Amino acid sequence: MGNLDSYVVANTPEWERLEELVQKAGSRGSRLEGDELDELLARYQRTSTHLSHVRSTYGDPQVTARLTRVVASARAVIYGPQPRAGGALRGFFAHTFPAAVWGARTAIMCSALAFFIPAIATGIWIANSPAAIDAFITPALREAYIETEFEAYYSSAPAAEFSTEVFVNNIRVSFLAFVVGIAWSIPTVLLLAFNGANIGQAAGLFHDAGEAGRFWGLILPHGLLEITAIVVAGGAGMKMGWALVAPGDRTRANALADEAQKAASIIIGLVIVFVIAGLIEGFVTPSPLDTWARVSIGVAAFAAFWAYVIAFGPAAAALGHTGSIRDSVRVEVDDDRN
Repeated sequence: MGNLDSYVVANTPEWERLEELVQKAGSRGSRLEGDELDELLARYQRTSTHLSHVRSTYGDPQVTARLTRVVASARAVIYGPQPRAGGALRGFFAHTFPAAVWGARTAIMCSALAFFIPAIATGIWIANSPAAIDAFITPALREAYIETEFEAYYSSAPAAEFSTEVFVNNIRVSFLAFVVGIAWSIPTVLLLAFNGANIGQAAGLFHDAGEAGRFWGLILPHGLLEITAIVVAGGAGMKMGWALVAPGDRTRANALADEAQKAASIIIGLVIVFVIAGLIEGFVTPSPLDTWARVSIGVAAFAAFWAYVIAFGPAAAALGHTGSIRDSVRVEVDDDRN
């Protein structure tokens, strides 16, 4: 607690000055001069960082509540009042979700490695080893799989029904990757590796048969976004599990609770991503469009997601957003009170 007391003493003048500027500004900032507006924004950003630090390091409810009120009041001056429902939704997708994904970027990279290393290794092995192919599948089943079954899967049900089934299945896989991350991330790694190896096996079979173009033409339209979402969900689970291994200055319980809140934001945000991937898989992948057109749609969806994360994530983090769903809800409540 001594460290917290020192932190509060050192930063109280900053917080009190921000409160003075907020009171002078009123509800629209019309009473501040240009230099004072710049000062208000700078102090708001620093105090937001202080709030994030106090929450994650000390967890003191009184200091956290005070800083939450100060930050919320300053935000109301800077951005103006918003309707609660619309403001919460905009705030989640403008700040909370991208900040959570950006904050988990190292874990997401590890998740990607856990998925793609087995995928690439299995694909190369299958494509270049007749013995490996024979160990996986009989010649008759291989021919049926490559010629009809793989492609027929995408037209096995009406597009709307198929999209729903795909969406539900992807949510199930991602939620499982998220939940099992609590066990020190090891089950998440195994789950990602298993799914990656399955993709690699299919790719290897098609490459061996000289049908690589057809395989990638069916996988890439929806797979780029779908696999991205699965990898991001896996990263959220791994980051949550790692909090138990290396909690830092926090207790393991506090570290797990903190990372679980951030992971929850990621999973909630990924629901939209899975809806889009499911729609692409249901309506675009089996469509009569040329392969280049279908793949272009997949590339555009993939690029749009990461452009959004890169554009909004660092900016949200710089404003003090941690990505915690709890922080998002608290700030919205305080905005309504001011």
